Amino acid sequence: MKTLSMHTLLARLVITAVGLVALVAVLLGVATTLVMRNALTERLDADVVETLHRLDDAGPGGPGRGTPDLRNQAPGTLVAVFAGELGHEGIVVGDRPGESRSLSQEAYEVLGRMEVDQRVRDVSLPGVGRYRVAQGKVGDRVVVVGLPTKDVDESVGALVLAEAVLGLLSVLVAAGLGAFVVRRQLAPLREVAATAHRVAEQPLSEGEIDLGDRVPARLTDERNEVGQVGAALNILLDHVETSLAARQRSEQQVRQFVADASHELRTPLATIAGYAELARRQPEATATALEKVESESARMTSLVEDLLLLARLDSGRPLADDIVDLTKLLLEAVADARVRAPGHVWRLVLPEEPVEVRGDTHRLHQVATNLLTNAHHHTPPGTTVTVTGRPDGFVVHDDGPGFPAHLTDHAFERFVRADEARTSTGGAGLGLALVDAIVTAHGGRIVLQSSNEDTSVAVHLP
Repeated sequence: MKTLSMHTLLARLVITAVGLVALVAVLLGVATTLVMRNALTERLDADVVETLHRLDDAGPGGPGRGTPDLRNQAPGTLVAVFAGELGHEGIVVGDRPGESRSLSQEAYEVLGRMEVDQRVRDVSLPGVGRYRVAQGKVGDRVVVVGLPTKDVDESVGALVLAEAVLGLLSVLVAAGLGAFVVRRQLAPLREVAATAHRVAEQPLSEGEIDLGDRVPARLTDERNEVGQVGAALNILLDHVETSLAARQRSEQQVRQFVADASHELRTPLATIAGYAELARRQPEATATALEKVESESARMTSLVEDLLLLARLDSGRPLADDIVDLTKLLLEAVADARVRAPGHVWRLVLPEEPVEVRGDTHRLHQVATNLLTNAHHHTPPGTTVTVTGRPDGFVVHDDGPGFPAHLTDHAFERFVRADEARTSTGGAGLGLALVDAIVTAHGGRIVLQSSNEDTSVAVHLP
């Protein structure tokens, strides 16, 4: 079990709670002590004043040749009489009847310096102790009356001791209960932290990544602080998992892209090498070999240019931002398609008003050309291809055989061919990938709908 470190949140919360309890206990103790001392002192002062008045009422002619009558004085009472030239006299009443003791000369000197104003004072008398005393006149004599503060001091001391013991017990109980309650309240937070630690311990740089670990739903209630942390951690893990999956897909696509590009380039390179060997061994076949080398070089050049364009688009290189006459562009693209594929039926449907968009004229022309080339390459002669212009782009529709169902969602990926169902001419499978990349670079989107009887590709431009 982990010890309670000063650096943990649990320790800080418990120490704070215990500190507050201790502070409240001290404040209550000080306030209670002061109130009790004041109350006891006021009561003692009232007794002193009452004793002084009682002696005043007794008069100066009592027993003892002018000494006040001590018969009704409480034990511990101090009485001192100053008679001027006649001297002074004073006693402290004992605990037993008739018992008393005289005052020291030092005590007389302290009492003699007091003003005769009947105000109660706190004095410390040598040989006697601490007293609350008041001074007044009885006839022509000055009388000082006092009561000891011993009982008050003992009562206050007992109260302070009780408060100290109770305060210490309160602090200990608060520490124990605080640790239990805070630990219990922080249990959900520790569970959230455990989830974060488990995820953090997973290697995220390589291999199969599984971030299925999540904070339980019961700890994601955003109405409390722990729930907010748990919900935020789950959202973060979702984003990380999505990003890692996207990175893994991207890396896989790069590896597949390199493999496919190598494969596509290997075939024409092998062909060129073969015909070069043929020309070397059979000089009479040099013309045929050079013609084949030239065609394969052109094929490689086209493939490399397409790959270079895809790389540039992937890197986010900006395209031209001009006003493009889409109506004119579609007219030219369809006219070129009629020349290249006279066996197909080509239709062009344009709105009455000219269609203009912003973008790169050359690249948008390449989009239209690639879509029309794809339409006549992968459909038999006699297929009707309809190009429809729209204010936000255009649609290319053909009534030939569609894409296989398992390839529809992958039609715009690189090196994907639909040769199984459509007449193939041996393309590299980059035409639709280029179309998608160019449209995406323009901030648009492309939608493919295909069935067994027709195919429709819609280009939406901003």
